[in-house]
Amino acid sequence: MSQKISHAGIIESINGDCIKVRIVQTSACAACKVAVHCHAAESKVKIVDVFCSDTAKYTTGQAVTVWASKTVANKALLLGFGLPFLLLLAVLMTVLYVTGNEGVAAIAALGSLVPYYFLLWWRRDAIREQISFHLED
Repeated sequence: MSQKISHAGIIESINGDCIKVRIVQTSACAACKVAVHCHAAESKVKIVDVFCSDTAKYTTGQAVTVWASKTVANKALLLGFGLPFLLLLAVLMTVLYVTGNEGVAAIAALGSLVPYYFLLWWRRDAIREQISFHLED
């Protein structure tokens, strides 16, 4: 089993050391032959930033393959969904236990996500170094 997650894409723009690559993310059934007639098939166009020190060998419109390791993908899922979910549950249960008021507990749980996501935004440069895409040669 491969330890890489890769997508084919096309370079949209190059700015300094940042290459913007357009990838088409498809669901499993989008590649099916009858997907044209089926409403279940879906695909989404996404732009991903790839930071690369050697951007001279790439040009706008060039077809490339963008990849990330499964470890990086798992870390991104943990930071984006896993930890906020655990924080939400912990604050919800704690405030509900202390106050006995479900409304206050719900507001406090949702409010606890604001500083969490602010912290992610504040540390985005450090996170970008750990969680990044690469271009396949």
